[in-house]
Amino acid sequence: MAKVKIATDWLDICSGCEMSLLDIDERIVELLKHVELTSCPLTDLKHPPKDGVDVGILTGSVGNTDQLEVVKEMREHCKILVALGDCATFSPIPITALRNFFDKDEVLERGYIETESTVDGKVPDSDMLCKLFTKTRPINEFVKVDVYLPGCPPNADAIYYVLSELIAGRMPVLTGKNLRYD
Repeated sequence: MAKVKIATDWLDICSGCEMSLLDIDERIVELLKHVELTSCPLTDLKHPPKDGVDVGILTGSVGNTDQLEVVKEMREHCKILVALGDCATFSPIPITALRNFFDKDEVLERGYIETESTVDGKVPDSDMLCKLFTKTRPINEFVKVDVYLPGCPPNADAIYYVLSELIAGRMPVLTGKNLRYD
């Protein structure tokens, strides 16, 4: 049986979903026997291959034009798109979307001018830089999502279940049992 090709990427995140994925512990070794990880932010392989992947996994919300391009590229190159975590599925949640409570210009001024460590700060202005959206938004506001795995972060058992089902060629059915948070 051919290995399932998986690509992952992250957007506006806190990395909690990635930590929860690692909480699968030794079960990750079993999963990797059946998976070819084609691209991942932790590697030098940053983009899904042009010939596509079976499963694309995105974490985080969409907060700027560069992240929107990542979302579109992943959707274009994967058969099944998984939105992993509350930011990707619902957005905004308070942790990664604090900026949704402020005007975009206020956020940029705080980040580039008003921080305590900034000397002679200035908000960058270049067509080469990505543009910050007014608010962060969930992935499904831009592209079709096939599998939603909510949680902040999702628990490791739920992530393992979803990946196991996808590797086996089945669409996961998330029920209360799979979405229990202890």
